[in-house]
Amino acid sequence: MNKEFVDALAQVAHERGVTAEELIQNFEEALRLAYLRQKGYRTRKDGEEEGKGPIVEVHLDPQMGTLEVLEVKRVVEKVQDPEKEIDLETAKQYDPEVSIGEEMEFPVDPEEFSRIAIQIAKQVLTQRLKEAERTRVHNEYKDKEGEVVTGTVARVDNRGNVYVELGRGEALMPPKEQIPTERYYPGQRIKVYLKQVQRSSKGPSLLVSRAHEELLRYLLRQEVPEIAEGIVEVKAIAREPGSRSKVAVMSHNPNVDPIGACIGHKGQRIQSVSAELGRERVDIIQWSPNPKEFIRNALSPATVGEITLETREDGKNRARVVVAKDQHSLAIGKSGQNVRLASRLTGYEIDFEEAEEITDLDAAILKAAEKEEALRASQNARERFDSLFKDGE
Repeated sequence: MNKEFVDALAQVAHERGVTAEELIQNFEEALRLAYLRQKGYRTRKDGEEEGKGPIVEVHLDPQMGTLEVLEVKRVVEKVQDPEKEIDLETAKQYDPEVSIGEEMEFPVDPEEFSRIAIQIAKQVLTQRLKEAERTRVHNEYKDKEGEVVTGTVARVDNRGNVYVELGRGEALMPPKEQIPTERYYPGQRIKVYLKQVQRSSKGPSLLVSRAHEELLRYLLRQEVPEIAEGIVEVKAIAREPGSRSKVAVMSHNPNVDPIGACIGHKGQRIQSVSAELGRERVDIIQWSPNPKEFIRNALSPATVGEITLETREDGKNRARVVVAKDQHSLAIGKSGQNVRLASRLTGYEIDFEEAEEITDLDAAILKAAEKEEALRASQNARERFDSLFKDGE
């Protein structure tokens, strides 16, 4: 063993993304297991010995470049296991002051390591390095689960799976997590949502998505300072990737228009978000605590009339919406997309009931009534709170 070899181990550690200390520990363990196997003792994959065998310790000094292999034996009065024990009389030949119960270390001649043992050590070390690297990658990305990260497309297989390089880890983006209108090619840099990080026998499994709602939320936060600062809040998102999304927003500042803040001057902010998502259309609507008003907003650009809410026996919420004949197709949208997104956004199953005509004045009156209803509910809740607070005093 020499200093050059230790330096080479440090270089390997750097390339594999593990610390030199971890690599040296793995090297010591690999030599220990190789020695035991050469002696004819079986070891399990977790490194523990099966059955009998000597207690072996391996120490590599990275500063001096020295390697020491030791067999450890306990001093006993009567030997039961010669591999692990030594009788007192024999022990005193090595150390006259030794006593029963103490442990003695006996150096192993490095020449006892055969070529086969060295090969075994190499295999064990390679395995341990892979395990250490997998653990490090898993720990690094587990903390980033649920975040948006930037990666590079490594390859696309014949089943349509896209593999994205994320630094030390490679993530999978299956077809269902992709934006259907996008085409991916090696070397392309993309933003992805890190959806899941799991451990498997083959290493950490990273699943990323471009179709997840959280990617849209992240992009809005990046482009709209009012969202990043908490002035405007994104309350709900319904998305059909690559085609259209609806985003419900509200403002915590009465002087800030949440829709205008998200759209930006001449639509620049929302256009930047749309461009990042393959020109996906993003509709920004006003959120309301009043379900009727929220549903009305979600169905825009269609103008709808009276809305009746009910809860079915199975616990699902349902809304019956009156809509004029000339607004019916607009409310449903192309291939039912508008009503589908509105339903997912609000949490209500929406059914339409046609009416001959609903004027803009009718719709405005109904909307005003819904706002008044929401205001009264808010005031009643405040009064109940104040009453409870006074009773508590």
